Amino acid sequence: MDHILVTGGAGFIGSNFVHHVVANTDLRVTVLDKLTYAASRESLDGLPADRVSLVVGDIVDAPLMERLAGEHDAIVHFAAESHNDNSLHDPSPFVQTNVVGTFSVLEAVRKAGIRLHHISTDEVYGDLELDDPERFSERTPYNPSSPYSSTKAGSDLLVRAWVRSFGVQATISNCSNNYGPWQHIEKFIPRQITNVIDGGRPKLYGAGQNVRDWIHADDHSSAVLAVLREGAIGETYLIGADGERNNLEVVQQILRHFGRPADDFDHVTDRPGHDLRYAIDSTKLRTELGWSPRFTDFEQGLADTIEWYRAHEDWWRPHKQAVESAYAAKGQ
Repeated sequence: MDHILVTGGAGFIGSNFVHHVVANTDLRVTVLDKLTYAASRESLDGLPADRVSLVVGDIVDAPLMERLAGEHDAIVHFAAESHNDNSLHDPSPFVQTNVVGTFSVLEAVRKAGIRLHHISTDEVYGDLELDDPERFSERTPYNPSSPYSSTKAGSDLLVRAWVRSFGVQATISNCSNNYGPWQHIEKFIPRQITNVIDGGRPKLYGAGQNVRDWIHADDHSSAVLAVLREGAIGETYLIGADGERNNLEVVQQILRHFGRPADDFDHVTDRPGHDLRYAIDSTKLRTELGWSPRFTDFEQGLADTIEWYRAHEDWWRPHKQAVESAYAAKGQ
C-alpha cells in the first residue's frame, strides 16, 4: 500500500487522520472533500505537497469515484454528514451523503478491486441507560434513533452486504465521540470552549446528565491506521478510550481550566430524542491488533484541545456569530 484516498479528509476527523498518516507513515494521500461548511482547506495546512493533494468533489459523483479508486491502493471513507441537530432539521443531505455516497464508494471499490475501510459511529447502536453497566460491543444490535445515526447504520449494512455479496475487501470501525483540533464550533466541546474564550457562559442541554465516551481525534486516527493495516477483512472494530463523561462534567472541566466557577453555565432546551449514554468496549481492537490510546487522561486531552482553540481564533472566529445565532433561534 503506497497511495490512499481519504474521503472527507478536510473535515474534522478526516483531517486529523491525514495529519497522523503523514507524521507516522510514508504513505501518499489524496483527500477527496466536498468542502461543505464543516470542512476547510486550512485543516490541511502545513502538510507536504509531494505527499498530500486535495480533490474537491462529491462522493455521490460515481464517475469521479471510479476514476479516483482506479488511481489508489485503498480508500479510507470518512465523508459523512454528522450533526444530529442538522439531521433533525433536514434529513435529506444525510441520506444522500451517508447512504447514496457510500453506495458510490462501494461500487468504485468493487470495480477497482482495492481495499476499503469505512468509518462509522457508536450512535448506530442507539443508547444505554445511565445506570446500565453494559457497553457497546461488536455484537450489540443496531438501534439508531436519529436521521443521522440511521443513515450511518444503513451505510454500515451496505458495506457488510458488499463484502458478502461481491467479495469487497472492507473493514468497518464504529467510534465514540471525538474531540480535538479542527472540530467545527457547532459541536459540543468546541462550542463551549469558544463561548468561554469569548467571556460567555457554556450552554448545557437539559440537566447535562447525558453521557458520551470521549476519544481524542489523534487516538481515533491511530486506531483506524491499525485496522487499515492489520484488520481482518469483513470485521468490525469498535474504537474507544474509556472516556465516559456526562455533559455536565465536561462543561465543568472546561470552566475549571479557565478558572471560572463550576456553576457558571446556562441550561438550554434539550435536544429532541437526546440519547442518554454511549459507552464503547474496545477489547477486540486492543487484543487482536494491540492498539492503545495515547490520551488515557481525558483532562489532559481536553486541556490540549482548549489550547489549540485559543491559538487558532483566526480559524473559528469568522463562524462564531452565525453558529450562536442558529442555536439561539432554537432556544439552545
